[in-house]
Amino acid sequence: MVITMRKLIFVLPFLILLAACGGSSQKTVEKPVITVTILPEKTFIEKIAGDDFKVNVLIPPGANPHSYALLPSQLVDLAHSVAWLRIGHVGFEYSWKEKISESNSNMKVYDLSEGVGLISEETESHGGHGHVGGIDPHIWMSPAIVKKMAKKIRDILTEINPGETEKYLTGYNQFVKEIDLTHVSIKNLLKDYQGKTFITFHPSLSYFARDYGLNQVTLEDDGKEPTPQHMKEIVDLANRENIKVIYIQSDFDRDNATVFAEEIKGRIIEVTPLAPDWSDNLIKMATQFRDNF
Repeated sequence: MVITMRKLIFVLPFLILLAACGGSSQKTVEKPVITVTILPEKTFIEKIAGDDFKVNVLIPPGANPHSYALLPSQLVDLAHSVAWLRIGHVGFEYSWKEKISESNSNMKVYDLSEGVGLISEETESHGGHGHVGGIDPHIWMSPAIVKKMAKKIRDILTEINPGETEKYLTGYNQFVKEIDLTHVSIKNLLKDYQGKTFITFHPSLSYFARDYGLNQVTLEDDGKEPTPQHMKEIVDLANRENIKVIYIQSDFDRDNATVFAEEIKGRIIEVTPLAPDWSDNLIKMATQFRDNF
């Protein structure tokens, strides 16, 4: 028994130290939380900052950003955010702006659409769109605009975490190279199709069309389901120009697109503007256009 007690006295301090080390190794430092509206923004932040931030995405995959309603659990997550990076002019952001602000009065709000060259009803020439305030919100579909957004994001992250300024500059520079390569790939894919018309259900590709000299026509009529007259006009256009495809987002009702596809004896192709793999997604979409012009 004496020997056992001596052993215990000798081993006990070591066990206490080991437990303390184990406890400290399990203790994690909480990352700053940044809230974004859509998945591509999360991708942009991670390209620049790696995993330095926990990124809270308000609109989940598959949800319609024009009609999505926040869950109570998401309002709880917002309470921990240091910043909200708005995409700007999305119907959801207008509808929920006050609730989001009320959930966290200390959270800074940044609008990534400021100064990027927005498409409005006055400048739009690719069909009706019916967005809030007449502004097309789909700015992330333009590599040229994403480059401007990336700089804004870099500056915001540096402001939040100035100790990693060099890291974010490096990440930003690498991301800019990726954006430039994406632009060159798309330009090469579509260089022989300047002025070509494509038809979408919802006008989510206006900025993409502007960047690459394409003409977007939409089946939606001023943000609403197409009237019989509008449907006939677009069907006649498709038949004149031998267009056999309508592009539609997965989160939109397919009924009208199906009717349209039957009328032109064509087919529906799904596009995913909110896909997280931003670069690959845009190149895939450009390839689909090329293959169907």
